[in-house]
Amino acid sequence: MVRGSLGRLASRAVSVGGKWQHQQLRRLNIHEYQGADLMGKFGINVPKGAVVGSVQEVKEVLKNVFPSEKEIVVKSQILAGGRGLGTFKSGLQGGVHIVKAEEAESLAAKMLNQVLVTKQTGPQGKVVGKVYLCEKMSLVNEMYFAITLDRQTAGPLIIACSKGGTSIEDLAEKYPDMIIKVPVDVFKGITDEDAGKVVDGLAPKTADRQSSIEQIKKLYELFCKSDCTMLEINPLAETADKKLVAADAKLNFDDNAAFRQKEIFALRDTTQEDPREVAAAKADLNYIGLDGEIGCMVNGAGLAMATMDIIKLHGGTPANFLDVGGSASEGQVVEAFKILTSDDRVKAILVNIFGGIMKCDVIASGIVNAAKQVDLKVPVVVRLEGTNVDQGKRILKESGLTLITAEDLDDAAEKAVKAYAK
Repeated sequence: MVRGSLGRLASRAVSVGGKWQHQQLRRLNIHEYQGADLMGKFGINVPKGAVVGSVQEVKEVLKNVFPSEKEIVVKSQILAGGRGLGTFKSGLQGGVHIVKAEEAESLAAKMLNQVLVTKQTGPQGKVVGKVYLCEKMSLVNEMYFAITLDRQTAGPLIIACSKGGTSIEDLAEKYPDMIIKVPVDVFKGITDEDAGKVVDGLAPKTADRQSSIEQIKKLYELFCKSDCTMLEINPLAETADKKLVAADAKLNFDDNAAFRQKEIFALRDTTQEDPREVAAAKADLNYIGLDGEIGCMVNGAGLAMATMDIIKLHGGTPANFLDVGGSASEGQVVEAFKILTSDDRVKAILVNIFGGIMKCDVIASGIVNAAKQVDLKVPVVVRLEGTNVDQGKRILKESGLTLITAEDLDDAAEKAVKAYAK
């Protein structure tokens, strides 16, 4: 349920051609089973579970972990929300099932290494490499709980609702008055009073109030000590034995804290990410894949946004956001071209560089070297302006490459659209 719901409210987006495109954010996202393991280390109540990557492992888990369970929850593990309502390309409906223990093995076999399509994966879906087997719990109540960072209060903000099990967007629409927000002073930390307000907002039916307060404080401790940018539990459930349990959770972590959270960042699953974004991150480039036809290579996020807007103004659609930064090396420019040309949808490339710290001759040399290493089959439009612009233009002219030069951004965008339309 929880995979990505609050994240959609917090994430940035770019409007391209009337469609909202999700932007890559520099934050680590981990699988449900990894989040459950981390929460358990902080003393947070989670369902008993085990992750498997093969049918043989399913047999071993059923024998050793769930020897007496009659029913098992089988959950496909992908980094996207909407798994329960998703559809496998094989035809299997749903990525989360409650089945009899003897049926878990055959169901897991149908999920493993298959592509699951959900409302958040896009039509291409994601491959299920792991399946999480969990105990079926007797839940008497489902609530919503999250901690995120709030700019207005300049600190952590706890969001809670006595209703749960569905997305926060739906809860906000149906039960706006039932959602409470409790800001926490980042210098004082969470107090019993803060945690008490949260518990009162959750309004548990049977769970002990003091035990619930302790669970809220442990969740806050996890959020701070693990450098989370978001912790979302949906549902935060009450069980028949009067406990609060994090039945499903999503955690994001601040990439700036990777140096001190090495164990957590070692959990990163790059197989679930866009390979172009993975390659860009390794080259220290800012890349977000979009759905258009014109590949963009620009220095500076603001100029990149303006470039995409002007491409759209002239009737084209950008294939990506790619910011090489203010001090990219020639090697980074080469890597940027490799990423752009790896996208089959790219029909033309527009290079738009305003040289300040970034020098135009460095970009020009990178373009020439990239053309030698990459088999360029699409037209390339180049607009250079700023530091060492004359040297840059001379390098391009003497390269012998068939490049389309432009005098300004408007001219460049118009030529790029015409180039791929031919």
